[in-house]
Amino acid sequence: MISRRDFLQVGMAASALVGASGFGNWARLAAQQTLTQDQLLDFDTFGNVTLIHVTDIHAQMKPIYFREPEINLGVGENKGKVPHITGAEFKARYGVADGSPSAYALTYNDFSALGREYGKVGGLDRVATVVKSIRAARPDALLLDGGDTWHGSYTCYQTEGQDMVNVMNALAPDAMTFHWEFTLGSDRVRELIEGLPFAALGQNIFDAEWDEPAESFESYKMMEAGGVKIGVIGQAFPYMPIANPGWMFPEYSFGIRDERMQEMVDEVRAAGAELVVCLSHNGFDVDKKMAGRVQGIDVILSGHTHDALPEPVVVGDTIIIASGSNGKFVSRVDLDVRDGQMMGFRHKLIPIFSDVIEADAEMTALIDEQRAPYLGELEEVIGTTDTELYRRGNFNGSWDDLICDALISEREADIAMSPGVRWGPSLLPGDNITREDIWNVTSMTYPNAYRTEMTGEFIHTILEDVADNLFNPDPYYQQGGDMVRIGGMGYRIDITKPQGSRITEMTLLKTGEAIDPAKTYQVAGWASVNEGTEGPPIWDVVESHIRKLGTVTLDPNTSVEVVQG
Repeated sequence: MISRRDFLQVGMAASALVGASGFGNWARLAAQQTLTQDQLLDFDTFGNVTLIHVTDIHAQMKPIYFREPEINLGVGENKGKVPHITGAEFKARYGVADGSPSAYALTYNDFSALGREYGKVGGLDRVATVVKSIRAARPDALLLDGGDTWHGSYTCYQTEGQDMVNVMNALAPDAMTFHWEFTLGSDRVRELIEGLPFAALGQNIFDAEWDEPAESFESYKMMEAGGVKIGVIGQAFPYMPIANPGWMFPEYSFGIRDERMQEMVDEVRAAGAELVVCLSHNGFDVDKKMAGRVQGIDVILSGHTHDALPEPVVVGDTIIIASGSNGKFVSRVDLDVRDGQMMGFRHKLIPIFSDVIEADAEMTALIDEQRAPYLGELEEVIGTTDTELYRRGNFNGSWDDLICDALISEREADIAMSPGVRWGPSLLPGDNITREDIWNVTSMTYPNAYRTEMTGEFIHTILEDVADNLFNPDPYYQQGGDMVRIGGMGYRIDITKPQGSRITEMTLLKTGEAIDPAKTYQVAGWASVNEGTEGPPIWDVVESHIRKLGTVTLDPNTSVEVVQG
């Protein structure tokens, strides 16, 4: 008799048979050939349950460019494993042809040239078209939103998340979980959640004073699709008070809470769940470790680290789905659930090519309605760029180089620090830079650009702490985003070393001198988690700098030497 593990491997084969890299036949098309919406949405309906997954939209309602990372390093057991491979290695792993649509969607290689070839990606009116198409084939499909939805744009900031709530309500998800949403402040989050027509999930969101599950959030929701009882368990971002300002949501505590996750799995199973789905904002490596520790989860829909994988990763009896970010992808997963077990699946990561997928007219109108009061501010051109502007990657991206340059120039600093956040669309050389573009990479509720004195020793301590958040071999200690971006200073990092000895050869770029541990330097930065931080908002700092430049031209950043052992 075939085992469940064998069935899962058959499912992997079925996923691959959907097409090269899990996309469909279009993945092998060369540049210049015509894509069609039918090719992007083609899927042989399978089994009896369909899940639709979106995550990390970061308030991007309109089509954008979004460059995938050039550097995404894994450490410990995850070294060299997906999602920690990029570029040529990624293409070889998944059989992606150079110049193909999938090469453009999934890698950084030739990004500007392919961007001009294939156009922008995303747009929630295009996502709506995809979701409606899937629901037409499988009317009871479950749409699940992995969080980081009410954050990351000019209009989201101005409306305190209401624009995204309005648009997502029209998309009609069945549940969501949370991360950056909490930076709207706990009062505003509760206000928005009270009006949601779907489940707000987080088994790990606790009342900080009483150390018990927070009343505003459900740990799980029992649902049904294809005649199958499904338990959907929410997992919010575990490290909120570390990565974001705890003073904005002091009533809540978080954490991974494996033991309670196991209790919730057991509870939904006892309630009759034949399929258990974890809607997670842990990050991919944390989800992999959790899948090995918590028994009985069939599917983890992974968010937070923005990874886009054309095939699921199997850990034991659990499949992990990674669906990218910024509205660039939608994942469809069809499952065969029999006798209370997941026996097989098919999966497709659908890239939202905005020039190929027809916009849903009702959603377009709703999006335009949210943006209309702010259109003049959004569309104002501040400058142009001769440089490809992007953010993703473990170390400096060109958007962050520009932000650091602005901080040094406008705040008269020696050194600049910009947070290693992963959100923020890209621009191609020759593009105008609008106010909306600036806000897309700076919008947050604690934007003040500080200027302060730091000793060389303190700067070293900051870099070491952030590096450990990123490169600790245990995923459960990886509590932040990517590496803090540094302007005006270079350094060497050996990611294989223990905390305290990774960062060496710190150098002040304008003089070439070594950073003196005892000397004091003027440092400018933004996104401090400390309450009461003073300074102008970062978007004003960057706008002023770009206006003075007129045209942005950045040299390649070679200030960080990375040693991988």
